[in-house]
Amino acid sequence: MLLCGSTAFLKAQNVLDAYIEQACTNNIVLMQKNISLEKAQMALKTANSLFLPSLSFQGTYQTADGGRNIPLPLGDLLNPVYSTLNQITQSDKFPMLENEQINFFPRNFYDAKLRATMPLINADLTYNKKIAQKQYTLKEYEVAIYKRELVRNVKTAYYNYLSALQAVEIYQSAMKLTQEALRVNEKLLENGKGLPAYVLRSKSEIENVKAQIVTAEQQVKNAKMYFNFLLNRTEDKEIEADFKVDDELNKVNTLLLTGNGADLREEIKLTNQAVAINRDVNKLNKLYAVPKLGAFIDAGSQAEGFKFNQNSRYYMAGLQLEIPIFSGNRNNYKIKESNLDLKNAELNSGLVTQQLNLAVKVAQNNLLSANQNYQASLKQFEAAAAYQRLIDKGYLAGSNSFVETIDARNQFTGSRILTQINKYKVLIAIADLERETAAYAIK
Repeated sequence: MLLCGSTAFLKAQNVLDAYIEQACTNNIVLMQKNISLEKAQMALKTANSLFLPSLSFQGTYQTADGGRNIPLPLGDLLNPVYSTLNQITQSDKFPMLENEQINFFPRNFYDAKLRATMPLINADLTYNKKIAQKQYTLKEYEVAIYKRELVRNVKTAYYNYLSALQAVEIYQSAMKLTQEALRVNEKLLENGKGLPAYVLRSKSEIENVKAQIVTAEQQVKNAKMYFNFLLNRTEDKEIEADFKVDDELNKVNTLLLTGNGADLREEIKLTNQAVAINRDVNKLNKLYAVPKLGAFIDAGSQAEGFKFNQNSRYYMAGLQLEIPIFSGNRNNYKIKESNLDLKNAELNSGLVTQQLNLAVKVAQNNLLSANQNYQASLKQFEAAAAYQRLIDKGYLAGSNSFVETIDARNQFTGSRILTQINKYKVLIAIADLERETAAYAIK
């Protein structure tokens, strides 16, 4: 029995946390935020990969004809010499040569190679890696910010749903009281002690309460649809209402006494991260004059007629050095622009911090006010309940009028509704303060 009781208690306590976890898993907007986070992670991996060697295959094929030629008069230069040598040696060992013409364009020529490159000195890659790392962290903060907003929305929607359910129950209870009043007035009329006007007024009150019940039931449907929308479920999905409201109300004094500020808010961390990113961009722009050095090595083959042999194969290795000299003063303009961006980010960080601290104080005041209104409505409800009992007894005893019973019943129902509304306003104020102080532990 103890085990079953404790299990039921934990289930009641964790039902809202389970819904929040479900919302964090199924919410469409949060899925989109997670996709942006994954893209930032891929960008970071890309920035890291730029430090590694890269290997590529490059191939070209060319063939041409016509154009300019280079005349080579080999025959005119060597044939007289060869003829004299043949006469001296009395042989034909030195054949006659034809004049040649060499075309500028290659014919049926190919060049295929593997090229490996690797950066040795490159400040751009170093700072781009740092910026990508900070941008990934910034996306993590954005996801956490939306999660906290989603938690508040889920809690508020859940409390509004519970409040609407309570309103339906209260109006149904009021319907029973109104029907009992009609039955009493009909009995009194049958016994000659009542008035027909009281019966008609009782029927009118019943119709009025019916309209209030219909309105409250519509509010329940609307609250259910919005809550299921946040969880990305079908709009008619049932919602568990087994929730320990009093345990949540006990947090009021703790939240008001702790006085936590906005130091834990992801928004502050995000603006600080934006300042750090702008600072890195500024440093990167200032390093424009740092030389860039890279190494490469080629291994391939080139020849005419698709020949592949020892004479066609080759390798080539080298270094590539780039030193900027003049760029129309564009680098100085970039430095000044990044300085302005950095100052703007720092100002925005200070502004956001002030705004969030103000929001915390406003949320604390709202919680204090909501709790005081709830405590006052409890006392008002106790007085209305006592007044309604006294008037009912007085009416049956003949010392009070029927109009007084209607007024007492309306006061009782109204104060009961107000008490329930104020109770859930306290819970909503707690959710708001948890959001403003980042007190709720998100996963």
